[in-house]
Amino acid sequence: MSAGASNPEYVNARVRSRRASLFSDEDYRKLIRMGPSEIARFMEETEYEREINELGARFSGVDLIEYALNRNLAKHFEDLIDWADGRLYDLIARYLRKFDVWNLKTIIRGIYTDTAPDDIRTDLIRAGELEERTIDRLLETDDIEDAIEVLYGTIYYEPLTVAYEEFEETGALVPLENALDREFYENLLADVSGGPGNEPQEGPEAKYIEFLQAEIDFRNARNALRLARSGADLDPATYYIDGGVLFDESELSRLVGDYDALVDHIAENRRYGDRLSEALGRLRDADSLIQFEHALDAALLEYADTLSSIYPASVSAVLSYILAKEREVENIRAIARGREVGLDENEIEEELVIL
Repeated sequence: MSAGASNPEYVNARVRSRRASLFSDEDYRKLIRMGPSEIARFMEETEYEREINELGARFSGVDLIEYALNRNLAKHFEDLIDWADGRLYDLIARYLRKFDVWNLKTIIRGIYTDTAPDDIRTDLIRAGELEERTIDRLLETDDIEDAIEVLYGTIYYEPLTVAYEEFEETGALVPLENALDREFYENLLADVSGGPGNEPQEGPEAKYIEFLQAEIDFRNARNALRLARSGADLDPATYYIDGGVLFDESELSRLVGDYDALVDHIAENRRYGDRLSEALGRLRDADSLIQFEHALDAALLEYADTLSSIYPASVSAVLSYILAKEREVENIRAIARGREVGLDENEIEEELVIL
């Protein structure tokens, strides 16, 4: 970890300014009524102006929107790294490795579905630590096993190699995707806390770990329901990510397939039940997997906002902003893609995470 003093007050002041410029729920409802070219023009009047203008000569429609969104997201997260010093820098940089996981999942899915490399590249977010040449080599592969070999020497090689055996048996991408998530979260927690039982009780690391535990808990909840809905003969414990506070392996296995019990289990945990009453109501009302997943995303964002308001001088405000910026990009992308394929307004709105 880097030496030197952190500067959370300065970084959080900059983050609050950026947070204020994010799209509102009313903006999303305006975009839902627009076609792709109108959405691009709307974005040009916002803080996406630079990206839209720079990319407008090469791309149009949804492609222009996609590239502008991802470039803008990477720029904002690079700014976070530039602003932060010392320990705060380390905490932010380590968390942004999640975009390496995003990119690896995107590439693996693209290979699996025979998607053209240029189309895969559109969805990549260059905010992690994987080198450009590694990304380029991955995009040149047309076989998942070959892609895994490209990652030799990284922390992802061994877990993906193990998970590949189950992928071959089942044909499902879940083992590969979950291996990436598990490696990211468990490594990140170990780096910060020094291992189970050694977690700091106060200071910026304590709030950082509390946030990560919430992410792990909600990802485990999502995996449990996905497995239940998939009907596949898969052992839920295999997809359990260690480090949260909500489930152990046996609890996760028991709750798979029992939606009401799953939501009750979240609500009964004081950490979440006392702070997420509105979000838990949405979880109870969800009548589809996509609504449940969006409700989980909204709950995590609400939880991060709660942490940042209780501990304003911690890293929590930065993590909350990262989630909120991701939400903005995903919502705009979903609207543009939905309009492109002719979804009606209600169908598009179901794809959005709106608080």
